[in-house]
Amino acid sequence: MGLEEEIEALREEISNTPYNKSTESHIGRLKAKLAEKKEKLENQSSAGGGHGYAVEKTGDATVAFVGFPSVGKSTLLNALTAADSEVGAYEFTTLDVNPGMLQYRGANIQLLDVPGLIEGAAHGRGGGREVLSVVRAADLAVFLLSVFEIDQYERLSKELYENKIRLDEKPPSVSISKKGMGGIKVTSSVEQEISENVIKEVLRERGYVNADVTLREKLDIDRLIDGIMDNRVYIPSMVAVNKVDLIDPEYAETVRERLRGHDIDPDEAVFISAEEEKGLDALKEKIWSELGLMRIYMDKPGRGVDYDEPLVLPERSTVADACEKIGGDFEQRFRFARVSGPSAKHDEQQVGTEHVLADEDVLRLILRK
Repeated sequence: MGLEEEIEALREEISNTPYNKSTESHIGRLKAKLAEKKEKLENQSSAGGGHGYAVEKTGDATVAFVGFPSVGKSTLLNALTAADSEVGAYEFTTLDVNPGMLQYRGANIQLLDVPGLIEGAAHGRGGGREVLSVVRAADLAVFLLSVFEIDQYERLSKELYENKIRLDEKPPSVSISKKGMGGIKVTSSVEQEISENVIKEVLRERGYVNADVTLREKLDIDRLIDGIMDNRVYIPSMVAVNKVDLIDPEYAETVRERLRGHDIDPDEAVFISAEEEKGLDALKEKIWSELGLMRIYMDKPGRGVDYDEPLVLPERSTVADACEKIGGDFEQRFRFARVSGPSAKHDEQQVGTEHVLADEDVLRLILRK
């Protein structure tokens, strides 16, 4: 039996096993084994080569448009950037990743129009693994849904989950320290719903014999496995609903109800028409907000404050982060900094590298010669 057949057999056994206290250890072992088999299959596929979609990350952040074929990703990319992505009113127009650069609030945000996903992408159908590898490297996933096919969201989410992409989640608070003897010791700061025996069974399936394990949050089996594996990525996501120019106004409430049916707050979604270029300002603002970026205006010696090209950093970055982003020998030559703006107690406040900056601060670095 090959790996793919073994994976399918494990999936079937998990789905056919009723979950209760007497079976949770067995299911835990099966899920851990499934994760291991999937990892082996992916490693084999990677070693086998094949066409990839490697895109060099540039700019201040990278955003991937995620959607099934013909939802308007290429049209949207062209509307937001100077990219020239081929557009056609038929499926599978985009056969490679097309990057474009959105310039917004002084930031350069790389947008990626990836080939449309199809069901089974996470298992390799339609070059899906290569497509999903691009999404894994992004800082934000934008689900682009047709206003007529809101149900695509569930299927897209499943494909990303199957490819170990965890959306709008923080990594599980799990730490594991191997030791020479003594078996597996589990310490938890909160009461767990899964038993200690299940936790140990899952760890043994992953090859741990002697280890100290600390859990700092309540976990189910899937989150426990995520915490043990080191190949999950955690990125934020948002939803944009396209082609709203094609519906009657009375159909709008139906769309909102369908979004709620997938636990999407309609007020958090952005409604657009890429073809008519409607709703794009709201979309840009939502992308900016979800990326959690901020602008730092540098006070440059002899030139004054540069308000045209700010230094763009993640929210709650420090002066040290700013020095690192600028590069060169700024970190080594740093003496102190002066900050004016939202994070400062007063104008020209003298601060060190640990000072946390805020959006639209003015920063002047005082350096050793």
